[in-house]
Amino acid sequence: MHPSISDSFLYWKILHLTIEDRQQLRAEKSLPALNALHDWLVQTRSQTANGGGSAKALDYTLKRWPSLIRYAQSGHLPIDNNPVENVIRPIALGKKNWLFTGSERAGQRAAAIQTLFGTAQLNGLDPSAWLKDTLIKLPTWPNNRIDELLPLTPEFIKSLQQKQ
Repeated sequence: MHPSISDSFLYWKILHLTIEDRQQLRAEKSLPALNALHDWLVQTRSQTANGGGSAKALDYTLKRWPSLIRYAQSGHLPIDNNPVENVIRPIALGKKNWLFTGSERAGQRAAAIQTLFGTAQLNGLDPSAWLKDTLIKLPTWPNNRIDELLPLTPEFIKSLQQKQ
């Protein structure tokens, strides 16, 4: 079933709430629904025979319940992980290609490069511009400052240096 335009608008509106308002909305709307779901899961599990697929699925959900509902207890956490999913999608789509990297070591290098590109993208940097800049600087860059070449914003790097 496709979400309606009003559902999309509500989702957009919730994204732009303050952390406190989002937390209050989740306490009012999400937590009661999640508590009802939890009660249903527990009741259903007590009536389900051990060892079957349904029992395993219910046990899996109940075991991970605190992690599942954590977003509803905080206004800070996003309700989904779409930004991360969008970054790793190209890797997931190309995973058959990664089987032919030549060796395990080459696969590890490819994974490291993809992680750096994804980090650059998540931090609002153009991955190819970051890589070009890094490759230009790298030959003469001091080893004790190598962390400064990571694809992080300058503000974030400064905050890390201040913590040290």
